Amino acid sequence: MAKVVILDYGSGNLRSAERAVARTGAEVEVTSDLAAAEAADGLVVPGVGAFAACMAGLDAIGARPMIAARVAAGRPVLGICVGMQVLFEYGDEHGVVTKGLGLLPGGVVRLTARRVPHMGWNTVEPPPGSVLFAGMRASTRFYFVHSYAAQISPHLLDGALVTRCTHGDEFVAAVERGHLAATQFHPEKSADAGARLLSNWVGSL
Repeated sequence: MAKVVILDYGSGNLRSAERAVARTGAEVEVTSDLAAAEAADGLVVPGVGAFAACMAGLDAIGARPMIAARVAAGRPVLGICVGMQVLFEYGDEHGVVTKGLGLLPGGVVRLTARRVPHMGWNTVEPPPGSVLFAGMRASTRFYFVHSYAAQISPHLLDGALVTRCTHGDEFVAAVERGHLAATQFHPEKSADAGARLLSNWVGSL
């Protein structure tokens, strides 16, 4: 049985994520204990709200080096929503640029669309070879709630599997780079599709 830690740094739908991951058959712990997070088979970094607030929460518990060390060692990490965004180099919200974890190239900016936030169900375009989306139909829909998103860049596309979504412009809906994976949408709120994605991730641990 895989051991998964959901990192508690004061942000995210912790209990919803805990229940959703537990349904895959994994042993799940919600904790801010960095030693437990480092030792787990898989680490989930959730996040809701503002980029700067999430980074402040991560730094408050000293999580930045631990997450970076897991990624450098090839140990699985899954970011969700703003937990995905903070993996990038920076977030630009309301004209304030906040440094991210820098584990993925590029930045997070406000969506260019007639209607923001992007809230509700939308289809995504996963690339061939995706582990997260293995076995899913192209019409599968996931649940989004966000006003900012990571940009698709040549640097990101070099060495990463990028899943796209369109709301106004195209943006990064999910990314897989080695054992680092992340989704802009909420798999824990995405019904059967989200359950399948989490099962695929846990199965890869």
